[in-house]
Amino acid sequence: MNQPNELTLEQQFNIHSFATQVEHMSHEQAKDFLVKLYEQMVVREATYKELIKHQWGLDSNSSWM
Repeated sequence: MNQPNELTLEQQFNIHSFATQVEHMSHEQAKDFLVKLYEQMVVREATYKELIKHQWGLDSNSSWM
């Protein structure tokens, strides 16, 4: 895993599109958007952690026997 992941053409397009959207935002819009984006990242991380815990049988609802 020494090589960085290559982005697909679709991902590159989405990044360019995102950059264009941000470019046209006011400073206040950009700040609000950044906070919402961070909130989504935190929720996504928590969701991944819960899914992994469930998959590995580490959640409180799973039994070991």
